[in-house]
Parts: sequence; C-alpha cells; structure tokens
Amino acid sequence: MTDTKIPTLHDVVTAFHEIFPPALAENWDASGLVLGRKDAPVLTVGFAVDATVKTAAEAAERGAGLLITHHPLLLRGASFLPDTDYKGEITHTLIEAHCGLLAAHTNVDSAPHGTNDAFMDMLGISERQVLADDQSVEVNGSQVQVGIGRVGRLPLPMTLKELAEKIADFLPATAAGLRVAGRADTQVQKVALCTGAGDSLFKEALKSGADVYITADLRHHPASELRENALIAGGPALIDCSHFASEWLWMDGAAQLLTERLADRGFTISTYISDLNTDPWDFTVSTGKMSGSASTR
Repeated sequence: MTDTKIPTLHDVVTAFHEIFPPALAENWDASGLVLGRKDAPVLTVGFAVDATVKTAAEAAERGAGLLITHHPLLLRGASFLPDTDYKGEITHTLIEAHCGLLAAHTNVDSAPHGTNDAFMDMLGISERQVLADDQSVEVNGSQVQVGIGRVGRLPLPMTLKELAEKIADFLPATAAGLRVAGRADTQVQKVALCTGAGDSLFKEALKSGADVYITADLRHHPASELRENALIAGGPALIDCSHFASEWLWMDGAAQLLTERLADRGFTISTYISDLNTDPWDFTVSTGKMSGSASTR
C-alpha cells in the first residue's frame, strides 16, 4: 500500500489552477489566492459559492485548511478590515482558523468542467460550443475551447415550461425561483446559457439562434428590449435564475477533480460542498393583479 501525504496550501492551489487556469479569468476579475500561508498543511478543502460570515464560520468549524469560493471576497477591494466590517469578520475568522481563501471566478466560468459546463451537463447537453469570447487554449496538456457561456441542443425538444421545470428540479431552492419570458407551450431545443449575470450577452444569444437563453440577474430594460424584439423579429425565450443557484452546480465535479489530481501526486485530502444558501433573498410576496400573466403569453 502506498503511503499518502498531506499537501500544503501551495500544492492544493497549484493543482486547482492546473484544472482551472487563472489566466482564463477576465482582466477585471480578482480570482486567485486571497489568504493563506503557502506552506500550511491542508487536510480539508471546502467549496462555497460565496465567502460570507456563515461560510467562513463553517470552514473554521469543519477544520478546513482552504475555502474555495466562486465569488471573490475583495472584487471591489477594501481599505480597512476590522472585525466590525463583514469582510473583516470573514478574513479574521479564516485567518484565526488557519484557513486559506481562494477565489475561483471567471476562470471557472470559462474553463472546461466549470459553471457553464456543469449546468449544460444537468440539461443532458453533451455537444456544446462557447457563447462568447471563444478561444483555443492549452488546459491539462490538451487544446480546448474556452470562453463565457455555452450553446447546445437538448437531446429532445420540450416546451418552455417543461424546460423551466427541469431546471427547477436540479437547482438549489431560492426564494425567487425562476422567472420565465415566453409562451409556456413554446417548443425549445437549442439552448444558450450564461451562468451568473448574463444580460450583457444578449447579442451573442440572438446570434446563436437559440430558442431559449438561460442566465441570471436579468435587468428590466435589456430583458424588455430582447422580448419586444422577439415579438417582431424572433428571438429566444428567457429563463432567469438566481445568480447563486446558477453557479452552485460546478462544485461537486471540481472537488472530485481536485481530489483525483492530488491523489495522483500521493496526497490525500477530504472535501465538502457547503449547503448554506447564500442567495440574498429570503422570501417573495406576489403583488397586485394585471392582465398578460406569464401563463397566458
């Protein structure tokens, strides 16, 4: 039996970045190691969508040596980090628990096995193309297509309502659920997708010829303009997810890939996926009555 050894933080981060290269991150992004000593031993790695007070406390309680979050804690920076500030409380909690923090944001959106590919896997779409910023790069010794978003075809056509119900079944529960624009009985098969906030890619979604565009954080005016254009000239229906929920699916696969890569080097780690819901909304209340409800469009 081969003896296994405990990796350092440097070992774990190096292995992770071989799977999800930081060079794939957008130039405005802040992906990378936020906290941690490179020589510190790491027995447990936690995964969460967001670095929050609760996910930091969970990492400390579970003895994690590294917490990997999708969203960067310091994307917009901070001048001061006292424990009276929520970002300060997060950093103090992690440092005092000897837990590093790694942000894995748009490099994970772009790379194979990341947020977009994980979502497409759940839809059963095996053949897919990149929606935007398509480029060929070397990842793990192979040339692969990377970029933001994905486009592909469902194995079989289904109605827009059936697709929304399928998505609702595999996403984590959130207060707002899904918002859908389009007739419930519309047949859809070609899907464009951008996990996270994707209304900046409406032109690409239109150009792709997709029957439906799935994304999150849709704003009123861009969504309204796309919908009005669809009524006149054709275009995709819209499914608007929770930002948190749309980017939750990739973590199981990433944990497995990281564990396997480290095992190949003789290292053993344990991992966990945080089931804390970091969607910011707690509940919804329906408002008023008006004609033209989604069920009649």
